[in-house]
Amino acid sequence: MTDTVAVSREIAAPAELVWGMVSDVTRMGEWSPENEGGSWMGESKSAERGAKFKAANRYGKRSWKTVSTVVAAEPGRLFSFRVSAGPFKVAEWSYDFEPTATGCRVTESWTDLRNGLFRPIAQMATGVKDRAAHNRKGMEQTLENLAQAAESVADTS
Repeated sequence: MTDTVAVSREIAAPAELVWGMVSDVTRMGEWSPENEGGSWMGESKSAERGAKFKAANRYGKRSWKTVSTVVAAEPGRLFSFRVSAGPFKVAEWSYDFEPTATGCRVTESWTDLRNGLFRPIAQMATGVKDRAAHNRKGMEQTLENLAQAAESVADTS
């Protein structure tokens, strides 16, 4: 069974600005309640299809690292990446942007790619039993924090 969760939020800032913030994986820890940020791997220095990055995550006293590969990077429109932990597929995260009269609408989505054998291992490693419900709450908080940061930048532009 594949779980997918999507959360949308209006942000009073241009899509290009918000996309730039989200696609800078080194800053994700500024808005995410679980991710502590990432670092580009190899020769990659920014979001482009095929680029890889490491990410650090924390929930309570538990922490873990993942590697992600960018699968879509369309400035102002889409940023998407697939997460793995060692040889295991974990998830695909996407951020879709659509312009609105006052800025943009951002839709953050998560699709669980873990197989049945890896789910109990992931639960023990992260301490999260219901990953879909946990991620929905985290996504709402992420988009709220992202909106505050983007809107404060847009107000000074």
